Amino acid sequence: MNEKNLPILVGASQLTQRWQDDKMPSEPLTLLQQVSQTALADCEVLNIAAHIDSVWVVNIFGWGYEDAPTELSQRLGLNPQKKFYSTFGGNTPQYLVNKICRQLAQGEIKMALLTGGEANYGLSKALKAGMKLDWTPKKNARQIDGDNRPGASDLANNYELFLLTTAYPMFETALRARAKRGIAEHQQYIGNLYAPLAQAAAQNPFAWSPVAYTAQEIAEPNDDNRYVAFPYTKRMCANNNVDQAAALILTTVGEAEKLGIPRQKWVFPQVGVDLYDIWDFERRPDLCESPAIRHATQLALAQADLQLADIEAFDLYSCFPAAVQVARQAMGIADTDPRPYSLTGGLSFFGGPWNNYSMHAIATTVDKIRQNQYQSVLVSALGWYITKHAIGIYGKNPPKSISHWLSDDYTDIQNQINAQALPEPVAQAQGDFKVLAYSLVYGRNNMPQKGIVLGELSDGKRAFAFIEASESELWVMQNLELVGRVGQVRYDEAKKRNFVKL
Repeated sequence: MNEKNLPILVGASQLTQRWQDDKMPSEPLTLLQQVSQTALADCEVLNIAAHIDSVWVVNIFGWGYEDAPTELSQRLGLNPQKKFYSTFGGNTPQYLVNKICRQLAQGEIKMALLTGGEANYGLSKALKAGMKLDWTPKKNARQIDGDNRPGASDLANNYELFLLTTAYPMFETALRARAKRGIAEHQQYIGNLYAPLAQAAAQNPFAWSPVAYTAQEIAEPNDDNRYVAFPYTKRMCANNNVDQAAALILTTVGEAEKLGIPRQKWVFPQVGVDLYDIWDFERRPDLCESPAIRHATQLALAQADLQLADIEAFDLYSCFPAAVQVARQAMGIADTDPRPYSLTGGLSFFGGPWNNYSMHAIATTVDKIRQNQYQSVLVSALGWYITKHAIGIYGKNPPKSISHWLSDDYTDIQNQINAQALPEPVAQAQGDFKVLAYSLVYGRNNMPQKGIVLGELSDGKRAFAFIEASESELWVMQNLELVGRVGQVRYDEAKKRNFVKL
């Protein structure tokens, strides 16, 4: 294999748009245009845009375009042979870096622009201020490339678990029960888990909320930090109400040498692996485990000829505390490990521009490696309900081989993961019902409105159910460990849902 085809990152940029009274905020496509121009300039080669032969755009959730890659290319004066507009999922930026690197290594493309961003905050503020938007008319995407199946099953959707803020407490309560922590003890634990993220955001000029919140300020509910869904306060949840964008330029060693891109600009994507966990989270044997992250990390380290100890820093996807805990456990990173596990500040404090957060993690990684702060960084990204996973390792030095970029066939491992799927939950449940995980959903009055349970029937089959309880009873339940409790479940024919009395 021609070593000249070794993939490298040569340009990176990110921006955060701050609201200015009486000024029209830029739409997402304009943010993508601006950040792409900066990433191109970062390569330090005149007329670099003429060499871009593929444009990749991460799905823009907050404002639709009929053909975002083409519209962006026209704005930038590009004439790419290949264009790609992704599906939904937080794994997407790292997944696309992996995909681009394989195509570069195989000689299918020579130089790629990868970008994504959102302007949800500006949109909301402008509408509230009564501004007449001058944005490109909103349209549905003509084409979405990749696996675009829904993230949650119809059964989970029937219990409102399509909402990430409602679903992720399921993982958190399962993790707490397995760790045998009390309610207050675990709240402090996840406050401590997120405090380093807030500290990183406080030092990041691109962070949406650059405030070094303490563990207590993160964990304790108040008027400014209400419960969203117990046990998560607002500061534990990804903040997608942001205006942020990022862009990356990828090429090969041979192309960079030919164009004269300075060597100090080069950062090597050493390896990338993509795997899924069992798609419907309710069918996973253990909500606390991610076989996909474990296998993907092991594969990535082996292919890069590295040990976990060789990684100097991480950026673990941090949409909610459960995602960080599951990733650390799957990778074998101890709670006491001193290495940073977020370079940006995470989705709560840096900002979570829907599908594109991890591109900011990668852009930050590029900057840190260029500044010689780290020699080797691992970025993990996930989509949906700890479902879709992408792992990337970045380094100052090239990998020993590029053979791993020639294939992404992990079919055997994926089949092994999928084969562990439990039967579909029972739609109409009756009888004894043991709680495996739960979520208490709060209203803006900081009172619980409903409770949702994933539980196990006496025959071992699973089912979802709403908790049959008043608001005051749910209020009491937030201080009780419900995991392991056995109640009686029934099916309500009129409401087409199960209800459990605990």
